[in-house]
Amino acid sequence: MDLQVVLEREIRETDGIADRRRADCDLDLLEALRLREPMAAERLITRYGQRAYRLASRITGNNQDAEEVVQDALCTVVRKIDTFRGESAFGSWLYRIVANAAYHKLRGRQNRWRELSLDDVLPLFDANGCHIAPVADWSSRVDNPAMQAELRTALTAAIDELPATYRSVLVLRDVEGRSNPEIAHALGLTVPVVKTRVHRARLFLRKRLGDYMTTLDAATPVAYAS
Repeated sequence: MDLQVVLEREIRETDGIADRRRADCDLDLLEALRLREPMAAERLITRYGQRAYRLASRITGNNQDAEEVVQDALCTVVRKIDTFRGESAFGSWLYRIVANAAYHKLRGRQNRWRELSLDDVLPLFDANGCHIAPVADWSSRVDNPAMQAELRTALTAAIDELPATYRSVLVLRDVEGRSNPEIAHALGLTVPVVKTRVHRARLFLRKRLGDYMTTLDAATPVAYAS
């Protein structure tokens, strides 16, 4: 509950809450793209460029890579517009192309292409089954205005620390609000793999935020004493 509240607040403050039940309002753009009108590509960039860039940068964690991803993805949209069958909203189809392009961009970063083991995401226990380190219960402090900026910074740092394969599914699930089947389809994964990666990514963030709060609590008495 505590981590989910932080994530939801971050989503609201960066993008707002999209109304996913709205009817597809891109019929004019679709027609222009299909007719190969001269200004169609520019209209596509104007309408979706910034949102596509935000998604790409969240997944890649790199501005230059994000720019390349968006350029390639929007070119793919223009080139393959006749394959869009209207089974989903045009924006959803476009975001799947962007997410897939960003995901495959990460394949070149071998140092970030690794799995999260349970040791990375679960607390450490001793031989008697007790926690080695104190476990901080910071859920009651999420709504503290004085803490929100610090938690947001810590959350962003934790997301950036995630291995690329986990960051991509987490961003699509918890930031973009995509379903597990949508993510699996966009990234060429199975639904069980998506569920596992989302779960471990959330555990990783929870652990990192818990570590941050423990460190902050330990430093507070020192600050007051000085």
